[in-house]
Amino acid sequence: MKDLVKIDGRRGEGGGQVLRSSIALSVITGRPLKVTHIRARRKRPGLLRQHLTAVKAAAEICGAQVEGAELGSKSLTFVPGPVVAGEYSFKIGTAGSTSLVLQTILPPLMLASGKSHVTIEGGTHNMMAPPFDFIQKTFAPILAKMGVGLKPTLDKWGFYPAGGGRVCFEVSPVKKLKPLNLCERGDLISRSCLSIGSAIPQEVCEREVEQVSKKLNWKPEELGFRLLKAPCGPGNVLLFELEYENLTEVFTAFGEKGLAAEKVAAKGISLVRSYLKSKAVACEYLADQLLLPIALSGKGSFTALSLSSHTLTNMEVIKDFLDVDFETEKISSACFKVSVK
Repeated sequence: MKDLVKIDGRRGEGGGQVLRSSIALSVITGRPLKVTHIRARRKRPGLLRQHLTAVKAAAEICGAQVEGAELGSKSLTFVPGPVVAGEYSFKIGTAGSTSLVLQTILPPLMLASGKSHVTIEGGTHNMMAPPFDFIQKTFAPILAKMGVGLKPTLDKWGFYPAGGGRVCFEVSPVKKLKPLNLCERGDLISRSCLSIGSAIPQEVCEREVEQVSKKLNWKPEELGFRLLKAPCGPGNVLLFELEYENLTEVFTAFGEKGLAAEKVAAKGISLVRSYLKSKAVACEYLADQLLLPIALSGKGSFTALSLSSHTLTNMEVIKDFLDVDFETEKISSACFKVSVK
């Protein structure tokens, strides 16, 4: 048996990313894993439903032996087996993020010996997690540059707290990831903002879009709203897309009970303005997502708007499993370069 990797979940930002990255790398490297103090720095420490689903999903794709895979568990032992490509289906059972479950099993599956088809049921648009649109518009095209085919399909929307969403992912793997250097956006090709509403008044969406028009001075053809016919909420998300030559970045602001439409729009507008003021390629979600693929390729670089504690913690976890070194360089107050050598 390969050497056991011990991970203390209290390290760095002390959240679920430590667990997800550790599990993914355990499967990829074949090294057994013991995680203690899981999510110790969160208000509700231990495994919540989405984290437990991610663990069980990872175990299923490689036939792992697992101890501690229970709700609320603060420690876990995971002994992986070989990854088996195939058709998989996972249900979170809550509005927990389908994207974060995917984040755990995608790295092993994109290096597997054959194609896989994965269906995940739960939340598709959640605060504090990459929405489906980010996976589809931002992350999948970048993986394609590295040789991986990822085809996401949104079958059913799922907002917090109702959940009930369903997404499917076709994964076409690659034997060796191509290095990625993503340090410049290129020219801006298009921009758009769309307000999505489910079981909420149309007026809410209209007011959000009106604020974007006023504050960002975007053209009418760049703005719109859509009311989902089948109730999958109540829920509301304001989606911004900035398409550049080298990538598309997606920004989201979520409607909340008691939060005015104007304030929802203001959150999204602030994210877009911060990005436009910087020359960096990756915002926080993308920076976190790029680390592992680039580390697995063995070489690459990207620029990021910031280096969050989330991102820095992820780097440390990756280095526990892989013989890589991350170099960071501050280019400006809102642009950092991350390199893997």
